Amino acid sequence: MPAPRPVALITGSAKRIGAQIARTLHGAGYDLALHYRSSRADVEALSAELEGIRAGSTQLLPADLGEFDRLPELVAQTVGRFGRLDALVNNASSFTPTPIGTATPAQWDQVFASNARAPFFLAQAAAPHLRAAHGGIVNLTDIYGERPLREHSLYCMAKASLLMLTRSLALELAPEVRVNAVSPGAILWPEESANVAAQEAMLGRTPMGRTGTPAEVAEAVRWLLVDAKYSTGQVLHLDGGRLLNA
Repeated sequence: MPAPRPVALITGSAKRIGAQIARTLHGAGYDLALHYRSSRADVEALSAELEGIRAGSTQLLPADLGEFDRLPELVAQTVGRFGRLDALVNNASSFTPTPIGTATPAQWDQVFASNARAPFFLAQAAAPHLRAAHGGIVNLTDIYGERPLREHSLYCMAKASLLMLTRSLALELAPEVRVNAVSPGAILWPEESANVAAQEAMLGRTPMGRTGTPAEVAEAVRWLLVDAKYSTGQVLHLDGGRLLNA
């Protein structure tokens, strides 16, 4: 009998970077549990695309990551469907301005729920299965977890939490489970952003002189899960060198 295919649970997988991570891991032989919150049409189209390549290889999991009970359910449903879990990719994120003097507790809860709280409790629920599979976790952090972004204190704080979570889990789950992070710089502009001058200024501070691509982020995730067998607790900065010129 052929060896069972590895299985990855990806949060926020319906579009943009999450969808490209799904395509890349699927191409690397993974079956996928595709989490989404509200982008049902996008995730159904993605699933149809991947099912056309390999039937029975995807599972759709709707959930609001702010609802605590849904987090262990996502892991349980994945294992119930595929019988194993080899990888957890914490990609889902919320990004919203919170200028000092205007931030609210509701915004705190929203930003921390997807960027810090959900990754922790998903990892906690997934840990026994990942240990059994000698699998891995990749967290999508941000260079703003290390360098502040004006008017985005809550987002920066939440991503800094995710960065520390990466290192803490790497220590606690070793040697069976490797835990790493990809920290992108400018990859895709926010969908609502139209500040061309700010975008050009950012690229002016980027030694590579361009944005990255979702495919480059997805390949970094694949490498950390599949090839980086002796790396844990590491943060791969995929920022075109921007931290060098912050």
